[in-house]
Amino acid sequence: MTMEAFILGSGGSMPLPHRHLTSMLLRREGDLFLFDAGEGTQVSLRKLNLRWKKINAILISHTHADHVTGLPGMLMLSSQVDREEPLYVIGPPRIREYVEASRRILEMYINYEIRVIEIQDPSVPQVVFSGEDYHIRSFPLKHTRVCVGYSFTEMPRPGIFHPEQALSLGVPRGPLWSSLQRGEDVELDDGRTVTPDQVLGSPRSGRKVSYVTDTSFIPSIIDEVRDSDLLVCEGMFETALAETAARKRHMTAREAGIIAREADVKQAGLIHFSPRYTEKDLKLLLKEAREEFKSMVLTRDRQQFTIPYEES
Repeated sequence: MTMEAFILGSGGSMPLPHRHLTSMLLRREGDLFLFDAGEGTQVSLRKLNLRWKKINAILISHTHADHVTGLPGMLMLSSQVDREEPLYVIGPPRIREYVEASRRILEMYINYEIRVIEIQDPSVPQVVFSGEDYHIRSFPLKHTRVCVGYSFTEMPRPGIFHPEQALSLGVPRGPLWSSLQRGEDVELDDGRTVTPDQVLGSPRSGRKVSYVTDTSFIPSIIDEVRDSDLLVCEGMFETALAETAARKRHMTAREAGIIAREADVKQAGLIHFSPRYTEKDLKLLLKEAREEFKSMVLTRDRQQFTIPYEES
């Protein structure tokens, strides 16, 4: 099952000619999840030719303009196609008010169901959305407005199937093998029962993608994003502007690198850059982050990350 993350916008505060505002799309096979919807989100979706019609949920970190100005357009865009499934919009308190006010004032034509889920107590980490074999968890951040980060986590997968063990136990090739691989017991013609643990290796971990933006450095973030296969984390300022970052409740690139290192993530990308940094200046942010986490990368608009399984 493929999983990919697409950076739709990497900038903070205001859009620039070649840097839209912060947004990330996570695609897991046929399911799509949009994290924040800054100005320019639709443009990147179009340029990437992504199948935006199938977005399952839009998850908003907070209601500052640079993270939600693209949301009304996304809601109207989804009305251009026949859609039977509801679209979930999830975020901290006031996201419902924003969606309802936008629909009313703009007199939106909406031909599908929008289900708004407000996180009632954003100060408490909690599962806010789930599917058959995954869940999305929110966790508190520390910003000038109520703000949350998100982690998308797959459930553990069954261990590797060992056909030679199945054959030695008398399980014939065919449907019974599939049942065992799904974790189901099977009964043989002679009345014996074979259980999955007799033919499967140890359970294998699923994948985890974490999204953190607009926050001061707080140690709790490390535990929330621990072991992520991909961490997309804000690094808005250089260390020389640490006081500015603290006053505005943002992180430096170095602090993002510390989180990636301490959380033992596999891939990490900086996002939400201050508009004061030109493309050339961004190298300074990357340098400082890499002094803490050597494989850190700068995210760019329309950049793609592949998130493979860790096989064992």
